[in-house]
Amino acid sequence: MAKDRLSGKLAVILHADVVGSTRLVQQDEQKAHQRIQDSFRRFGDIIATYHGQVRELRGDALLAEFERASDAVCAALAFQLSQREYNAGQDADIRPQLRVGIALGEVIIADDTITGAGVVLAQRLEQKAGAGGLCITPAIREALPRRLPFELQNLGEQELKGFDEAIGVYRVALQPGAAIPPPEGYRDGGRPRSGRDNMAVIVAVVVVLFGVAAYGFLSRSPQQADVPEAVAQSLQVRPSIAVLPFENMSGDPEQEYFADGITEDLTTDLSRISGLFVVARNSAFAYKGRSVDLRTVAAELGVRYLLEGSVRRVGQQIRINAQLIDGENGGHMWAERFDGTMADVFNLQDNVNRKIVAALQVNLTVADEKRFDQVETTVAGAYDLLLRGVERYNLFNRVAMVDARDLFRQATALDPNYARAYANIALSYATEVNFFWTGNRAESIRLGLEFADRALALDDSIPQIYLTRSILYLSQRQHQAALEAARRTIEVHPNYADGQATLAFIQSYSGKLEPALDSLARAKQINPQGTGVYLAIEGRILFLLGRYEAALGILEQALDRNPAFDRIHLHMAAVNAELGRLDEAVWSVEEALAISPDISLTKERREALYLRESDIDHYIEALAKAGVPE
Repeated sequence: MAKDRLSGKLAVILHADVVGSTRLVQQDEQKAHQRIQDSFRRFGDIIATYHGQVRELRGDALLAEFERASDAVCAALAFQLSQREYNAGQDADIRPQLRVGIALGEVIIADDTITGAGVVLAQRLEQKAGAGGLCITPAIREALPRRLPFELQNLGEQELKGFDEAIGVYRVALQPGAAIPPPEGYRDGGRPRSGRDNMAVIVAVVVVLFGVAAYGFLSRSPQQADVPEAVAQSLQVRPSIAVLPFENMSGDPEQEYFADGITEDLTTDLSRISGLFVVARNSAFAYKGRSVDLRTVAAELGVRYLLEGSVRRVGQQIRINAQLIDGENGGHMWAERFDGTMADVFNLQDNVNRKIVAALQVNLTVADEKRFDQVETTVAGAYDLLLRGVERYNLFNRVAMVDARDLFRQATALDPNYARAYANIALSYATEVNFFWTGNRAESIRLGLEFADRALALDDSIPQIYLTRSILYLSQRQHQAALEAARRTIEVHPNYADGQATLAFIQSYSGKLEPALDSLARAKQINPQGTGVYLAIEGRILFLLGRYEAALGILEQALDRNPAFDRIHLHMAAVNAELGRLDEAVWSVEEALAISPDISLTKERREALYLRESDIDHYIEALAKAGVPE
């Protein structure tokens, strides 16, 4: 009997609570309780749909148990999407938002209540998620099938209350435009469902998937509509292509970085050919690990052609299989195998690119031909280290940035003339300065500029050199020098999406707001899936222009991508304050302070990089209305 009442096991635990529930109740107790209860009731229905079980429901928190990590994550994302739709129809002052944590851990079940380390860990993770967000542990991440359309952002190791050692945390979101996978039926002993249960599942899934499709359409449409007509026309006259992530066929998951690196380099090399339009890496990588119709992919990315393939690396031997697809009909234009070694890896890539150029009948300029003949390093080990560093850099967090820089430094130790490695070292410093990830800002600026100079002395055609300079010059409030460097980035590589976005970033701080929107539109044309950073820049520009309603919509999209970015919360506070929505503004300030407790009007004014005093005053006065402390 005791054994029936008290048992221990390993379980997937989901913990959710309502953000700012006390504030909601203080505004209207009856309405707040009703909407919170309604939210939890709908969440419970979705949890049941995905084979989970609500174990506890108390006040403003919910605790559920699942057998599979994928079910828990799908249920959480489906609810968050459903909640956005629900809140859109409610009064602006009382809109319950939940944050969710999912962990795998040991639990004890006693009299149908559940306790243990797994529960505590899920609670701590949920506190890192932010409003409308979801955080998971590395164990949950490893248990998720790669085919699922999730974006995973590594937040690095976090100190969690009650745990002696730091624990890795990942933020999870649905890939833009993707649908949440429906529940899978259990086999071999899974819980049977009645016909009535199955109908409830079908109805729930149809509602959720409809919501996803609507949200994806709405979030993508502005990116297509905002592109200046002259830009769109210039792109239509060039063949357009996207390089989809090449599959790692090495039989070793540790070689994933190499396949990704080859894909990224092929993308970069093609994008620098003046007669081609190439979609940015970020957008193409949104399809990594997904089984999708290639005609649909081409339509979503706005291109005519697709390059897909695989990479197999065994020791020093490399095999690249590539095929060019006509995106209009899904037909193969050519398929070929390229064999070689690490010693001639750049020749292999050039052979692939030349085949594409020939197939699409692109005329190469003298500059294009010169770039084909360039070899960035003759040291295979240095290139391998650089690709490992790029993989770490793309995780885009403070810890990974330091790891990436160390790998780039190792590459320069093997090849002291490796310009690209020096450029990437410089970019890592610029990134940590821009995102306040450095404890010594002045030293990071100095080192970033120093390594940019070393790269420039070896090769003046690398756009990251000038992008680094533009960011670091702006951090020193050298606006004209920053603008010149950003424009030079585009001159060197016109098809570089992040270069266009950085130019918009610099222009926005230099008082050139309408040109900044044009630059950002070009970035979004090259990178149609966009990034949360693009949206954050656009929202801030629209705020400065006084287009508050438009700014609010863009910033809400940015917040969905990155709920832990304090700048987005602050600009939402400023926008809501200017719209007279002071309750919403106060809430955004509270969210920003929860992330960065040292925020103040004095600090914001001191650190503002705007050239025009009127822009600084506009921003600070709005924050003051929103309730940011002095």
